[in-house]
Amino acid sequence: MSAGNSAGNEDAERAHTLWHGRFEGGPAAELMAFTESLSFDRRLWPDDIAGSRAHVAGLARASLINELERDSILAALDDVASELADGSFVFVPTDEDIHTAVERRVTELAGPAGGKLHTGRSRNDQSATDVRLWCKRELRVIAERVVVLQEVLLRRAVEAGEVYLPGYTHMQRAQPVLLAHHLLAHGWALGRGVDRIFDALERIDISPLGAGALAGSSLPLDPDGTAADLGFARRFENSLDAVGSRDHIAEALFVLTLIAIDLSRIGEEFVLWTTEEFGFAKLDDGYATGSSMMPQKKNPDIAELARGKAGRIIGALTGFLATMKGLPLSYNRDYQEDKEPLFDTVDQVRLALGAITGMIATTTFVAERMQAAADVETTAATDLAEWLVVRGMPFREAHAVVGALVRQALQGDRSLRELVLAHEALGSDAAVLVAPGVSVRRRTTPGGAGPVPVAAQMDRFRSELARLKEALRG
Repeated sequence: MSAGNSAGNEDAERAHTLWHGRFEGGPAAELMAFTESLSFDRRLWPDDIAGSRAHVAGLARASLINELERDSILAALDDVASELADGSFVFVPTDEDIHTAVERRVTELAGPAGGKLHTGRSRNDQSATDVRLWCKRELRVIAERVVVLQEVLLRRAVEAGEVYLPGYTHMQRAQPVLLAHHLLAHGWALGRGVDRIFDALERIDISPLGAGALAGSSLPLDPDGTAADLGFARRFENSLDAVGSRDHIAEALFVLTLIAIDLSRIGEEFVLWTTEEFGFAKLDDGYATGSSMMPQKKNPDIAELARGKAGRIIGALTGFLATMKGLPLSYNRDYQEDKEPLFDTVDQVRLALGAITGMIATTTFVAERMQAAADVETTAATDLAEWLVVRGMPFREAHAVVGALVRQALQGDRSLRELVLAHEALGSDAAVLVAPGVSVRRRTTPGGAGPVPVAAQMDRFRSELARLKEALRG
């Protein structure tokens, strides 16, 4: 082999990387295998194309490329987008990430003009821009799905009417509450998740494009213009911070984790409610699974996986926080680890929201089982104590009086109603409070679990849903 051929082969090998000029030989296979991110960041291609289009337009405005070069590169980007969209794009082994792949193909299509695509840009600000664009789009999808679940919760609450069940503390029957009140409790919690998404999006909505590798550029770039072209609210203020921070990813993971925890809590309740022991609800066949061995089984797999995946999502958040904690400014390759937990968390929360929404929408609530459990006489104990308070007895004394009667009833002497009838401070007027369905109707304070406050709560919840939907449209 001639010296000329050898040199040509080495040049070809070096050209496989974006940094080949600094190195004599090509990268080791082990390095490429360990550092590649194409296997998971290829989903960023729409955002990478969008960022590149804005960057090219900015280069043209700054006269760093001429109009013919601009049009050639933009046409090539359009072709690459079409190939990626229809699946005809051919990745090659040296495509380290989606950014490398897109630039390689653009250069193949546009020729020398394509070699100017990366002018004034680093993969540091390019990748950071792509992920922010992706988050802006995908977090809105999550918010929309949460609102759909809230709408289902409201519809089921309206359908529930005055059906009631035991409210629990410490997983012990406490006081009766309307089923509508219970369902809307989850609705309000999920709504806070939507507001957290909106809040996080304000900090995500900052363009890093133009920060370069870490220090900006000596070229006459226009970060404000590219930020506007990409639909960002504003550009970065500090180039080190723009490429060397991922707190917005950590915040997104935290917000998504809280939503996952809300879904996990719903899942836990449906696991309990659909047991033979509780019998409060029956799952639709389309939202349950069976057993490969036991023909009688009907399993709440959606509810169980909502619990299980919450643990996985919590792990993603804590793992990424640990990755961030010791990193000096500015960019470090550790930040490549932001994408897998983010992508997986968004995927799992999106899927969980759809599944939980369908499960709740199709569930049959068993009113008679719920109300029978709530009508246990001891759940009226607080009402009896408050009845005594209204008649002048200090609450602690009233609590002790009723507590003693409950103890006697549980020992099997007489029923609580019989003991109340016989008690000199209570009697027949108080005994009415132990009757089925009476206690829940006595919950009258604002935000409480009885029919009057729940009706008012539903109106406020409808207004809250309207506000969230209007914010999403905006």
